[in-house]
Amino acid sequence: MTNLVTNGIKITVQTKYNEGYSKPHSLYHLFNYHIQIENLSDYTVQLMRRHWYIIDSIGQTTEVEGEGVVGQQPLLSPNENYAYSSACNLHSDMGKMYGTYTFERKLDNKLFEVKIPEFHLVVPFRLN
Repeated sequence: MTNLVTNGIKITVQTKYNEGYSKPHSLYHLFNYHIQIENLSDYTVQLMRRHWYIIDSIGQTTEVEGEGVVGQQPLLSPNENYAYSSACNLHSDMGKMYGTYTFERKLDNKLFEVKIPEFHLVVPFRLN
């Protein structure tokens, strides 16, 4: 588990290799990740956008950006949480992800960025 607090927002990430949907012989490795977002600030905020960097150990980098997460733009009052799960596939058995979320502080509509901590995606047998 990895976590990071930026601008009063705590991001916690857990990952898991999805062996059932992976096809290593076809260079397809699926990783699930679960993210919890906690508003530790004194303000109500809304997650507006995401921007991910996905880096495969064979040197391929993919950027993903867009509105919200999993079709949502959650609104978080102080001390509220929001959690979601998603997945990403890699061509190799190791990689990493990191990025940013753009939030809006509802009090004054000010936009600010929150870092998504770098986390590793590793097929379990590589950890031996």
